[in-house]
Amino acid sequence: MRSNDRFKRAYNRCLDALAALPPGAALDSEAALARDLGVSRTIVRAVLAALAEAGVVSADGRARTLVRAPTAADRFSATETESVRATIEKRFMEMVLQHDVRPGAQVNNLELARQFAVSPSAMREYLTELSQTGLLDRRRDGGWVFRGFDLDFARELFDIRELFELRSAALFADLPGDDPAWAQLDDIERRHHALIADIDHAYKAFSQIDAELHELVNAASRNRFVDKFQSLRSLIFHYHYLWTKDDEKERNLVALREHLVYIAALKSRNRPRIRAAALAHLRSARRSLYASIAKGAPG
Repeated sequence: MRSNDRFKRAYNRCLDALAALPPGAALDSEAALARDLGVSRTIVRAVLAALAEAGVVSADGRARTLVRAPTAADRFSATETESVRATIEKRFMEMVLQHDVRPGAQVNNLELARQFAVSPSAMREYLTELSQTGLLDRRRDGGWVFRGFDLDFARELFDIRELFELRSAALFADLPGDDPAWAQLDDIERRHHALIADIDHAYKAFSQIDAELHELVNAASRNRFVDKFQSLRSLIFHYHYLWTKDDEKERNLVALREHLVYIAALKSRNRPRIRAAALAHLRSARRSLYASIAKGAPG
């Protein structure tokens, strides 16, 4: 059980919930924790046993009490809690961003499975899913070909992005003050300032922090379809931005500053202000995407 990524994600989520409680507080029942964490009671029991072993909680029969506040050292690392699907998605996006995969490039399932250290079936499942978006074509010999997309596709995609994110941003404002998302937002804001301060050297790190911010906002919807769209959004927008490298630093600096306005609006919990900041950033991102498509990928 300890090697299971689902257990580890539940363990970390439980630590997030415990961080809002004072030492000595009683924990909810196993059934309530299973509901809140979205896992089975079997996994909850394993989580509670591990927390007791770590000295975070104590047990007296079925009653559990928080002994001490959780620390960063108690958590499983991000690499340990990633699902196979998330690992493939992350590695595929890194491959596209770092190696400039162009339309027409051949994608080999077995080669990628070896490279990403995952099973061929898991890799094939991801590529099949990606092909349903029009980004990949399946060849008769079983291989894949990476495709681009046209302006009409981009317009439709961005329309959906706006619908999802505007709703998510409004819901983010309603999160309780002790929700872990606010601490994550503080961390993302701090890292934005650090990137801006070192923009000449750090501007290429924009894609990662951009994905983290929008993932955090969209997570407020608690909607599986929004979650599914987020990975496609990250891949497409940053893939096409790489076509126009001449102003990459300046473009990323503008986006980072727009993000800070957006973050400040989220913290204000003022819905009209949030909507205005989100729309301003999304419209700027839309213009950048359209411009990159208009220039086209080099042959």
